[in-house]
Amino acid sequence: MNDVKYDFGMVGLGVMGSNLLLNMADHGFAVIGYDKNPDKTKLFEASADKDTIVKGVNKLQDMIDQLKMPRKIMMLVPAGIAVDSVISELVPALDKGDIIIDGGNSHYIDTLKRIKILEQQGLHFMGIGISGGEEGARRGPSIMPGGDKEAYKEIEPILKAVAAKADGQPCVGYLGKDAAGHYVKMVHNGIEYAIMELLSESYDLLHNGLGYTNEDLHKLFLEWDNGEMKSFLIEITAAIFNKKDEKVTDKFLVDMILDKAGAKGTGKWTSQEGLDLPMPIPTIDSAVMMRNLSSLIDERIAAQKLYNTKLKTIDTDKNEFEKNLHDALLFATIISYAQGLAMLTTASIELKMDIPLPEVVRVWRGGCIIRSALLDNFTKAYENAELKNLLLDENIAAMLQQKEPGIQKIISSAALNNYPLAGFMASFTYYNAYRRNLLPTNLIQAQRDFFGAHTYERIDGVGIFHTEWETKAETISTKHLD
Repeated sequence: MNDVKYDFGMVGLGVMGSNLLLNMADHGFAVIGYDKNPDKTKLFEASADKDTIVKGVNKLQDMIDQLKMPRKIMMLVPAGIAVDSVISELVPALDKGDIIIDGGNSHYIDTLKRIKILEQQGLHFMGIGISGGEEGARRGPSIMPGGDKEAYKEIEPILKAVAAKADGQPCVGYLGKDAAGHYVKMVHNGIEYAIMELLSESYDLLHNGLGYTNEDLHKLFLEWDNGEMKSFLIEITAAIFNKKDEKVTDKFLVDMILDKAGAKGTGKWTSQEGLDLPMPIPTIDSAVMMRNLSSLIDERIAAQKLYNTKLKTIDTDKNEFEKNLHDALLFATIISYAQGLAMLTTASIELKMDIPLPEVVRVWRGGCIIRSALLDNFTKAYENAELKNLLLDENIAAMLQQKEPGIQKIISSAALNNYPLAGFMASFTYYNAYRRNLLPTNLIQAQRDFFGAHTYERIDGVGIFHTEWETKAETISTKHLD
């Protein structure tokens, strides 16, 4: 075993790093992992299946010396300083042509900088998005590589072997130039934020508005997961409602969890990038905002006392409400995907990343957190045309129009009973605005020209115009007083 040359190396043997390496070993690759913590390397080796070739080391140089050329090394460490620290340790010990891969959730801007710096030193650097969590890493994740195409060809056989499979096809593919892999993963996570927010709003209406028990919710979400909304997030939501608390045995665990949602930054990055492009993604923005609002626990408690807030019972036929909520959730989920994919379409051009949208949808069909039966519909849409937005596909339009009455009724019911519905409302507003050929923003542009001479365009001809508006601000004030 001392003479073995390993196919792939990993820096960081946490849950994701060790499971991904074990997955590679299961598929016949010899793998070696480095971690400073001896306990982690021992656990890694002990977790390997019989007859696989795995090794854990506690010195970085030991791993580097035992890798085949060109060396293929992935980092699965926290984004930011930790990534740069590992790179600074790796670079002096590597040879030209070696490949360094960042498999974490790094900001794509940081990835772009690292690509340029390492390229000057003769090293390949790739940012790869990996989705599927602990179980996905071990049994088959969705993998989103981008960047150096030459480097991708070197690691492609390994990635295809370990990726999730959908209809027999591996859920991995080359997704574009430069930092495209991390950009696609960032948007994936933004869509994830949006759908999770929609599910939490649905839960609120059913649980607090209609009095559904956890048993009721478990049953309903199981039913939904066996229909057109089948998805990983619906599936795990059903399972969550069925989990009893081991600490307080007469309670369900979901009822004992503090209503404060955490975040690691990818949702915020998606919102920021949407503003910078610019590309409207209001459902994703609302999801980020609601997580931020959830952290204001002390203020929310004070506000509840000040406003004497009481949860209202929604007086409605439960079967009809379930149907409407199903349709509303499907509607808003489609809108969430549409916003994210439209953002990728624009970024592909503006940032010159050449992201293949049909390939992105295919890669998301298995292994990742946002995998869903809906992706089959999106695959067909992208097969038929080069779309700027999914909403421009006739079949998607027909689906949305069919579900439209459901979201109208759910939003109305929620508003009349004071339930916050940021995700649903943002989705419906986006839909209504996107399908209008004329919006009231002509007034905004007139206002901008009035107070700031920002100019405007006209509907009856080409050109840029400015008007010296007859009524000045002082005149308005005087007339108002008269």
